[in-house]
Amino acid sequence: MALNASTLDQLADHLETCQLKAQDTLKITESHPDMDWDDAYAIQDRILARKLARGARVVGYKAGLTSHAKMKQMGVTDPVFGFLVDEFVVPEGAEVQVSDLIHPKVEPEICFITRTELKGPGCHIGAVLAASDVVLPGIEVIDSRYRDFKFDLKSVVADNTSAARFVVGGRIASARDVDLRTLGVVLEKNGQPVAMGAGAAVLGHPAAAVAMLVNHLGRRGQSLPAGSLVLSGGITEAVAVQAGDNVTLRIQNLGSVSVRFV
Repeated sequence: MALNASTLDQLADHLETCQLKAQDTLKITESHPDMDWDDAYAIQDRILARKLARGARVVGYKAGLTSHAKMKQMGVTDPVFGFLVDEFVVPEGAEVQVSDLIHPKVEPEICFITRTELKGPGCHIGAVLAASDVVLPGIEVIDSRYRDFKFDLKSVVADNTSAARFVVGGRIASARDVDLRTLGVVLEKNGQPVAMGAGAAVLGHPAAAVAMLVNHLGRRGQSLPAGSLVLSGGITEAVAVQAGDNVTLRIQNLGSVSVRFV
């Protein structure tokens, strides 16, 4: 790591304060250009530790940068990963207060709930499907703390991959009974389709993102516990939202889930 513990603590405090107070900031690599990937995840870990110390509970994980084309463009070979805590949970059909966020966007996701623990390295799609209980639709609300959504990958990892809110719902299905690659996805805003795609947009198969998450955790001496929720990554581009917007995600064979912004 390039940064010392005191600097990592200061950056974690700064980024979480921005999240909690809905204040934006410049990307942290502008003031710390020598920051490396270990530093980025160490800052994310410190943000999680702060939340856990206040009584938050980890409910799962999320993957980002799950398009092969985007990874090639950014010069990386793996997605980026973040944590989900209970303060991010939004009940299906509930409201999200836009004033609590900076510049929210929504992404459609196929979500996994694990039945058994998964360990890496060496995790693969087959292992994920065997260990998964169900899949269901989810809408992730991302909200980068960086001004004008301008950041580099190390900065976004430190910022917990822009995690802010999420809602899951619709119909559950066995992960082994549906072809997740070919599921059609439509994201609607105020009754109008604004983005469309298919499950294969996530690394060719959404379970591949979960496998990469498990292998990432394995390299850090961790595993994915049974009962974890995993958001496998945005299937389409992110769509900006504002107060008054109603967003619905429809996924073939998995029903729909909605959230309102006020």
